[in-house]
Amino acid sequence: MNGFRDDVILLVDDDRGHARLIEKHLARMGVMQHVIWLDNGRRALDFIFEEGEFDGVKTLRPCLVIADLNMPELGGVHVLSRLKGDERTSSIAVVILTTSDNPAEIEACHELGCDAFLRKPMDSDGFVLVAERIVSLIGDGTISAGE
Repeated sequence: MNGFRDDVILLVDDDRGHARLIEKHLARMGVMQHVIWLDNGRRALDFIFEEGEFDGVKTLRPCLVIADLNMPELGGVHVLSRLKGDERTSSIAVVILTTSDNPAEIEACHELGCDAFLRKPMDSDGFVLVAERIVSLIGDGTISAGE
């Protein structure tokens, strides 16, 4: 699909089932990046900035972060804010997933620089549409899956 095989996609969601569905459908659609799943925003930031449990561990820089908005410990808005607020990571594409349709949350994410805000589906078939949307965003250049 694209030439960025060495990059990784970081999928941050406290619901492992949802994460597996997204990962499966991205792979079926030809996304070649390895998908790394982490269950909360704190672990995601530790991974990206090589802090906490990842201190001293050389991690791969994600080309794309797909984060659930509402998670225990640290949610997607905090991940988005930290990534876009740091010059080392501000170019990483961030897609926020949520079941919320709260206009204030959507606006806040866009103001912080989120590349896309997608509704999390209520059924497994809906995750095909989410994966298709992510792939189309990569394909049309809306989000960059690699540098």
